[in-house]
Amino acid sequence: MTRLFMGTGGLLRERKFAMADEKRTAVSYLVFDIEAIADGELVSRIRFPGENLSAEAAIAKYRAELMETTGKDVLPVTYMLPVSVAIAKIDPEFRLLDLVVLDAPEYRPHRIAQLFWQGWQHYGYPTLVSFNGRSYDMPVLELAALRYGFSIPAWFSLELRSFEQPRNRYNSSSHFDLCDFFSNFGATRLSGGLNLLANVLGKPGKSGIDGSMVQDFHHQGRDEEINDYCRCDVLDTYFVFLRSQVLQGKLTLQREQQLVGETKTWLENQADNSPAYQHYLSHWGDWQPPPA
Repeated sequence: MTRLFMGTGGLLRERKFAMADEKRTAVSYLVFDIEAIADGELVSRIRFPGENLSAEAAIAKYRAELMETTGKDVLPVTYMLPVSVAIAKIDPEFRLLDLVVLDAPEYRPHRIAQLFWQGWQHYGYPTLVSFNGRSYDMPVLELAALRYGFSIPAWFSLELRSFEQPRNRYNSSSHFDLCDFFSNFGATRLSGGLNLLANVLGKPGKSGIDGSMVQDFHHQGRDEEINDYCRCDVLDTYFVFLRSQVLQGKLTLQREQQLVGETKTWLENQADNSPAYQHYLSHWGDWQPPPA
């Protein structure tokens, strides 16, 4: 009834808010990927107390130890900070609306994490879509929220029934982890990971840098390249996500291929201002169906 007594200004304001709400609800999925760097001061304090190592020296020493013992120099997620988060906004019909990286060009960990959580809330808690996000991406972002004091009650909803909680591993309406989906929640080893699945679909996969190079790129001041790489990972994740919807019968194969074509056109329109999209398109391949 209040609406009947609004003046012109009030009606315009309500219309503006309604349009904003419609725009928010148009985003049903956030396909995302993160890249992270080590907190060298934390590594120095926790791993090497009393040695007075600089942040860089502590990271180097820890990486060397890990390489010797495990054959990989990837630090545990608990020491990591986000230096890149790329997000594709997807509508209810699985169409790509936009692809952004957070806090460009500063790429500050605290601001990246803040914008991620604010965006998820702003769009009305859309489904997060990742590849291996439950094991890596989300712990990094959750621990960033702990570190910086962000309140995210809608994510940490422990009062809900266990299967309704967003952090529940089997709650795919809150977080659809493609690694869980294709590995049957760890029942089988998904050797090759996202790179393999993207290549199966004719998409570039790891055609430039990879995650093992991120720490060194950051030390060299090459955060822009890290974020470009992250954009490409999100595109791979999006195309694998589309095929996962075909498998579930939520998309026809014909419609999936139309969406792939629309996305290619979108990338071509953006490419003049984006080295990342130029690189991605230069390695583009089309999926070929089997012979009839």
